[in-house]
Amino acid sequence: MRKTWKIWGLCLAAVSIVTMQAGKDTSVTAAQVNGTWQTTGGEIKIWALGHQRLQIEFSGVYEYKTSQGPSANTGEGSGIATIEGDTATFKPEGAEEECRITLRFTGNKLVVTQTGICGFGHNVTAAGTYKRISAKKPKFDAE
Repeated sequence: MRKTWKIWGLCLAAVSIVTMQAGKDTSVTAAQVNGTWQTTGGEIKIWALGHQRLQIEFSGVYEYKTSQGPSANTGEGSGIATIEGDTATFKPEGAEEECRITLRFTGNKLVVTQTGICGFGHNVTAAGTYKRISAKKPKFDAE
């Protein structure tokens, strides 16, 4: 009887460990990240390339009013991001060394943070919460 309880205890422990590990897996699929994502003032195009790499293209705008009427600053950046789990990071080509853009895929949203100066127009930032507007392969400007 004691041996049976030990076996049950070991089985329960093994199931708990497997369940805990499965709960930590935050990996996203290409189908979950591919497409065009938008927020007020920005758009990000993403396409999975395989081997934990994503093609990224950002374009943003900062609109403001002047005495002459409405005006805007614009900025853009592109590059190859590396993704681990549900989070991708990249530095746009030609951006300052301290520039880092982090993209975190959560459910049907894309949460983007930006650190450092990335060389976009004044007050233009990639940071924000984006919603996917298309899952189709985006047309990148470099194509």
